[in-house]
Amino acid sequence: MSQKISNISKYLDSTFLKTSVELNVSKKELEKIIISFVNEAVEYNFKCVMIRSNYVSLAKSIISDKKSNVIVGTVVDFPLGTSCFEQKIKEAKEVLKNGAQELDYVCDYNSFKMGELDSFDESILKCTKIGLEANAVVKWIVETGALSKSEIKSISKRIYDIILKNFPDQISKVFVKTSTGYYGGLGATIKDIKSIKSVVADMPIKASGGISDLDTCLKMIDAGADRIGTSKASIIYKEWRRLN
Repeated sequence: MSQKISNISKYLDSTFLKTSVELNVSKKELEKIIISFVNEAVEYNFKCVMIRSNYVSLAKSIISDKKSNVIVGTVVDFPLGTSCFEQKIKEAKEVLKNGAQELDYVCDYNSFKMGELDSFDESILKCTKIGLEANAVVKWIVETGALSKSEIKSISKRIYDIILKNFPDQISKVFVKTSTGYYGGLGATIKDIKSIKSVVADMPIKASGGISDLDTCLKMIDAGADRIGTSKASIIYKEWRRLN
């Protein structure tokens, strides 16, 4: 039975990460789509609008002009997560300067899988520090579709341990996030959320990838998700309003 949600919009990171190449449109046409997308997020008062880094300034400007509280978030080292931490930090600093308030980093899960733990740990530590020092929320995408169940637990626990040791007073500002949505069409599952929840205690979790309806959204929240990343936020919100 789903818990009673007083305001579903506060769970929703309304997400638009498609490129002009993916959509087969011009950059000017894509900008119009993104403007409409951000305006929709403001209208429904979603928690966050999640867009590519090159549109952070545009989104921030629209939201500021409308005096909205919608947060601007972006992805870093997306979608593969294979860049060194220096490159991740360079990218993060640029988007923070442009107004990003939330950073969804893709962790180097391949390094983790290969046992290159020193470089993995250093990236988590230093990239998180950059975000938190700028008063930004940090989310670490672990790409659950690329991991076994045991790997999902161990990578999430490792991130949790690093944050707990180094930023114990800010653990509520660092999330484990399931997926990019770009890995073989594999996104969040209820089992993934439960697996992560079992090892991260009170650290927040973001479910993302393939969440396109209210029922799935509510099940993710019931399983332990604190945020929902979805390109179907307006559909979910309208369905919730219809039932409430």
